[in-house]
Amino acid sequence: MAWRCVHISRPARLSLKDRQIVITQGDDTIALPLEDVACCILDTPQATFSGALLSAFATNGLILTVPDDKHHPAGLLLPFHQHYAQADIIQSQISASQPLQKRLWQQIVISKINNQAAVLAARECPKARQLQNMTGRVTSGDRDNIEAQAARFYWSHLFPDFTRADRADRRNGLLNYGYAVLRAAIARACVAVGLIPSLGLHHASRMNAFNLADDLIEPFRPYVDQMVARHQLEPDEGDITLEDRHFMTGVLSQSALIGQETVSILTATEKIATSLVQALEHSSAALLQLPVLPTGGTTP
Repeated sequence: MAWRCVHISRPARLSLKDRQIVITQGDDTIALPLEDVACCILDTPQATFSGALLSAFATNGLILTVPDDKHHPAGLLLPFHQHYAQADIIQSQISASQPLQKRLWQQIVISKINNQAAVLAARECPKARQLQNMTGRVTSGDRDNIEAQAARFYWSHLFPDFTRADRADRRNGLLNYGYAVLRAAIARACVAVGLIPSLGLHHASRMNAFNLADDLIEPFRPYVDQMVARHQLEPDEGDITLEDRHFMTGVLSQSALIGQETVSILTATEKIATSLVQALEHSSAALLQLPVLPTGGTTP
């Protein structure tokens, strides 16, 4: 099973040889087994890939993220329609009833708020229980938008004097970078099980190719938030550094509880995508498995 996330931050040449990813940087060359790698995150524009390696990425389900001029993930290479039951799964996704989609979204929102409360509890915030109690008000489809109410409460207690829209705050840069890494991993997991990432349960933008990923990412966001809360930021303004970005890439190796099993977040994305297929095929929101944030926040 693929488990490694490769972060390329220096000029490099990447090619394929004997089912190994060969990475050459200056006089240094390393080779990684193709089957061990789940994702490759570019953090430099000075990288070249052989066509054979790009083809191997696509056929083996690896995801490649490419950066913009500020080093944030800007694009993804995803495999194209390779699941053996693609047509059946797409039909289940398209034909999912509105009540089922609303119940699934209800579960996702409840999971997100519970994980946000766990982040506050880990920071010994006395308001954590108050936030968790909001889950009792989340109805099918979250028609009262408790998610947004919980978010305002959560951010006001997680960070003092903080605004999510403040681009000058480095914490926002780290949050956005971590979310982008997560979004890519979830999109990969959706494609791997035959789902169409553009067909969401709640998110439904006509211009968004990853509506479903943006649904499923919600319970995972608190994992990123917790990492940022524990990260020592000095100064607290300006662009995030290479060290910051490398640190946030590690979110995929953080621990998540799925049922009684502790797995990496990367593995959790795969399990959740698989469970969503089962939920759609059996018209049962109860089959959707969602991550639970461990209180300790350790790696598996």
